[in-house]
Amino acid sequence: QVQLVESGGGLVQAGDSLLLSCVASGRTFSTYAMGWFRQAPGKEREFVGATPTSGSARYFEDSVKGRFTISRDNAKNMVYLQMNRLKPEDTAIYYCAARPRYVSSSVRDYEYWGQGTQVTVSS
Repeated sequence: QVQLVESGGGLVQAGDSLLLSCVASGRTFSTYAMGWFRQAPGKEREFVGATPTSGSARYFEDSVKGRFTISRDNAKNMVYLQMNRLKPEDTAIYYCAARPRYVSSSVRDYEYWGQGTQVTVSS
């Protein structure tokens, strides 16, 4: 029902910044909480951050708190992940995800997923 497409990944050096974008299809984007997750090689997919339907709050995994932030533009069906002061351990495929109404930090709670965008941070 909802198609999500991430973009903005790339190869950067430690300390650099990247802005990831996710565009959603459909007419009900503003009714979905949006999350960002990442998966590094050999590791499980993990929570990065999330924002509720209005973008009125933001929640982050401890390792990125203070460095990453999330914003959304419901008029454009867009959600963003601004990543600052990147570290090599941030290297992963980053995914945006959507779920109806209620924000969550759990992978299992999200039903719509993008294809992912690769972020590689060199030391």
